[in-house]
Amino acid sequence: MCGEDMPRFFVDEINKDNITLDGENARHIGRSLRMKPGEPLTVCCKGIDYDCTVSSITGEQVFLELVSCHSCEAEPDIKVTLFQAVPKGDKLEQIVKKAVELGVSQVVPVLTRRCVSRPDEKDFAKKLQRLNKIAEEAAKQSGRGIIPEVLPIISYKTALDMLPDFQRSVILYEAEGGCSFSQVDFSGAENIALIVGSEGGFEPDEVQAAAECGAERVWLGKRILRCETAPITALSVLMFLTNNL
Repeated sequence: MCGEDMPRFFVDEINKDNITLDGENARHIGRSLRMKPGEPLTVCCKGIDYDCTVSSITGEQVFLELVSCHSCEAEPDIKVTLFQAVPKGDKLEQIVKKAVELGVSQVVPVLTRRCVSRPDEKDFAKKLQRLNKIAEEAAKQSGRGIIPEVLPIISYKTALDMLPDFQRSVILYEAEGGCSFSQVDFSGAENIALIVGSEGGFEPDEVQAAAECGAERVWLGKRILRCETAPITALSVLMFLTNNL
C-alpha cells in the first residue's frame, strides 16, 4: 500500500522544487483536517507519489517540503477500462466505487438493449459529476496514484468501435460456450477492456458482435451474479490473474 495512513491529494502538474497546494486542497488541509507544520501528507501526480511534510499554511495555500517520491505501489501495471451497461437505481455508484478500489483505469457507462434504465446524454450528464466525485474519494481511500475517470454515456455500437484500441477485450456472458477467465491469455497485455451487462445481461447478437470485434466470451460459473456483483468479481479475478492483487 502507498501512504495509506497519510492524507492524499491529487494534482495535474507538480514542481518538485516548490510543491504548493491551493484551492479546495488547501482549504481541506487547513480547515477540515486542521493540519499543522511538520505533519506528513502525500501528493499524487500521474501515478507518482510525492511524500511531503507541511512547511507552512496560509489562508488559501499550503507549502510543502518534499521528503521522497516514488511510483505509487498501489497502481496496477495494466490499464483496465470497464464498459458497464447502465444498471437501475444507484447501482452504478457502487460499481464505480468498488471498481476504483480494485484498480480500474476508467469506467465507461454503456446503453445496451436490455438496459432497463435508459437515461439520455443530457440526463446522465447531471449524474456524471457525482460519479467522478465518488471515483475521486475511492481513489484517495484506496491509495491510488491516479483518479480514474467516469466517461459520458455511450451507445453499445460506440463501445464496440473502441475495442480495437485495446490489446485484449473480454465480455461477460452468462450462457456457457465461452471460456473461463483462467483460459484467457493476458500475457503482454497492458490495455484491457472488460465489458459487463446490466440486470438482463446481453442479447446473443450483442455478444456475437463483440466477439467479431475481438472480445473473448468469458463466464464466471454457474451461479447467477447480480449486475453490481459481476464487474467487481471480474475485476478481482483479472487483477489476480495479472499479478495485480
